[in-house]
Amino acid sequence: MSASLPGPAVRRALLAGSVGNFIEWYEFGVYGFFATVIATNFFTPEGGSEIEGLVRTYASFGLAFFFRPLGAAVFGRTGDRIGRRPTLILVLALMTGATTLIGLLPTYDTVGAAAPWLLTLARILQGLSAGGEFGGTVSVMTEFAPPGRRGLYGAWQSFTVALGLLAGAGTAAVLATALSEEALNDWGWRVPFLLALPIGLTALWLRLRLEETPSFRRTHVDTGATGATGTAGAAALPVASRRELARAIGLGAGRVMGWAAAGYTFLVVMPSYLQATLDASFQQALVATVVANAGFAAAILPAGLLSDRIGRRPVMLTGAALVTVLAFPLLNILQNPASSALVRGVAVLVAGAVVGLMAGPGPAMLAEMFPTRVRYTGLGLAYALSNAVFSGCAGLIITEAIKRTGDADIPAYYVAATGALSLIALATLRGDTHRGTLREEEPHPPRDETEEETPCA
Repeated sequence: MSASLPGPAVRRALLAGSVGNFIEWYEFGVYGFFATVIATNFFTPEGGSEIEGLVRTYASFGLAFFFRPLGAAVFGRTGDRIGRRPTLILVLALMTGATTLIGLLPTYDTVGAAAPWLLTLARILQGLSAGGEFGGTVSVMTEFAPPGRRGLYGAWQSFTVALGLLAGAGTAAVLATALSEEALNDWGWRVPFLLALPIGLTALWLRLRLEETPSFRRTHVDTGATGATGTAGAAALPVASRRELARAIGLGAGRVMGWAAAGYTFLVVMPSYLQATLDASFQQALVATVVANAGFAAAILPAGLLSDRIGRRPVMLTGAALVTVLAFPLLNILQNPASSALVRGVAVLVAGAVVGLMAGPGPAMLAEMFPTRVRYTGLGLAYALSNAVFSGCAGLIITEAIKRTGDADIPAYYVAATGALSLIALATLRGDTHRGTLREEEPHPPRDETEEETPCA
């Protein structure tokens, strides 16, 4: 149906959806890339241990992720009741304000123990807004997508994640090169966070021009649902349908588990791991991360397009299998002092690319699991829950485990285990969901598992 929409409306949907993702992941990337600097300024009192400060930094990082499911539930219900457009505008304003605030916060040397609490509060606000961003963005992109192009359009969400991470890494690399270590630790780290303000204002202007999605308008009119009556959304579903929705959310979280864990391990946690464990310099760690994110970005759109042709299942299964199998060999290449710079560069490039095989089709796969009336809530919660556990905790789990065991292979254990579990969940995915239209009816109670079609793909 969206094929009849004017081209500008579709382009605006892609652009308006993309800018929020860019800001979200730009900030999360910057926080990860500057983790060691932030640890020194906010979590390490004079005489404190650097590794303990880094653990606390990642604990604050992980805590924000646990507010993502709350944001997904609150903003998801709002987006399913009153519309994707107004909800995404609200989410973007909150995200921009919280990110800018981090660049203005006083450090431990200035206000003492209040500093880490203020930073954690700003991170919580970001977690809430980020929880509401994914479900709305993917709903907009896939509901505007022409027939047979949901994988490609949904892949733009993941592609702008890669662009945000690359922008964060690039900004950090420029500052690390242009400034002395003293200046970087003193005030330079604030610059990337303050840049979120002009970027956010531009993004807000784009979202104010966004139209409501055709799927939401049809469902809204057909059911008579309005924000005033509150008849749309998960709360209005029968008990059996709510149970089926909860089952689909859990299954969706399992399907993206490997994507979440490997993505954060290879693309965000890597700089601090290389510095703290392998004694790499800050610049070397950032270069490795830029290369990994370049591989990630290069694979996303082709993977989304391929999934439109052959299905989400084979593409995502291939990505999860490669992540599981290659985790140890890729990490061992980085650990080996005899590995040349070229070989290490290829290793991190491949690491990013295999994550891209899952991230490309992933948004469309989640959108196809839920009907319009609960799509914002359902896919947002599935993604947020998986990210809260397997992304937000990645840095904390890996850093603390290495601290306790001294085993430098911990990242590989983590990625391989989550990738294997994700393989199991992805094996339940049907092979033909990419061919049909997005569902607009509410979910039904599950039927016999031997039947060809199940309520949630």
